[in-house]
Amino acid sequence: MKNLEEYKGVFIFAQQVDNKLSSIAFELLGKARDLAEDLDCKEVTAVLLGSDVKGLADQLAEYGADRVIVVDDPALKTYMTEPYTHALASVINKYKPEIMLVGATAIGRDLGPRVSARVATGLTADCTQLDIGDFPLVAIPNQEQLHKQLLMTRPAFGGNTIATIACPYNRPQMATVRPGVMVKKDKIEGAKAKVEEYNPGFEKNNKWVEILEEVMSVNEVADIMDAKILVSGGRGVGSAENFKLLQELADELGGQVSCSRAVVDNGWMPKDMQVGQTGKTVRPKVYFAIGISGAIQHVAGMEESDLIIAINKNETAPIFDVADYGIVGDLNKIVPKLIDAIKAYKAAKAQF
Repeated sequence: MKNLEEYKGVFIFAQQVDNKLSSIAFELLGKARDLAEDLDCKEVTAVLLGSDVKGLADQLAEYGADRVIVVDDPALKTYMTEPYTHALASVINKYKPEIMLVGATAIGRDLGPRVSARVATGLTADCTQLDIGDFPLVAIPNQEQLHKQLLMTRPAFGGNTIATIACPYNRPQMATVRPGVMVKKDKIEGAKAKVEEYNPGFEKNNKWVEILEEVMSVNEVADIMDAKILVSGGRGVGSAENFKLLQELADELGGQVSCSRAVVDNGWMPKDMQVGQTGKTVRPKVYFAIGISGAIQHVAGMEESDLIIAINKNETAPIFDVADYGIVGDLNKIVPKLIDAIKAYKAAKAQF
């Protein structure tokens, strides 16, 4: 049985692809810093796996890493499940982190569960919130609470409810975290971290795969997580055809169109455009919620927007509770007038 007292510190998996750090690494470092402070822990550690990647350590330091553990080996040049699992599991077994965070990316969703199984601990997947707090332990006699557990919150039952999960009996406490949910800290130029190199050794076994070909493709649809202005539509838009109106508004504003889960379920928009707990978490400067009722699952994905403008014919719609500005009325009448007003403003401005 593990001695839980041996496990200390908050670690993150610093994902890199083609020797370029992914944004999720910086987001995880920001959250790791908050968790470390709540645990009275002095050090945040980033685990960097790859080939010829030591030069990336300074970037991790600038975003909050106090220490970077580098596993540098040709076997890690391109992501493959077995060598990466072996590398990260070996780091965990050697350094014994109390908390291990991994991004819920395509790589992280493959890597996280396999590592947790190999180090014999639990994993909460696709988390949208992480906190340090008390967790009731009814299985331990005369002990109602165990303090300072990692409380991992994620959508459950298809996004229809929210579950908070703890891992009190094993270490590390592991979670994969949805990209865009956590906020990276301000960059500290010139910051340095302690760099430790570690290599557990790599030997091919029957779990290794052979990469026959790499095909790099570019998604023609821009990522809504990068948009400064989002015009988002819900079931109230009425049809896929009516989204042309929202697209026109987005074009005039220099923004992008997004949507709620109901729109994706109806087949009006692709999954990549969905905002919410089962979609993407966004933080644009301006977010238009048009024909969106404001269910908690959707609000969780956009409530951190700088400015929220809601248009809905139902004056009691929950979306108005989080909106900075709300318009009650028919979107088919309001949106065209809004587009005309924007065009008029731009034409007037062009004259000066």
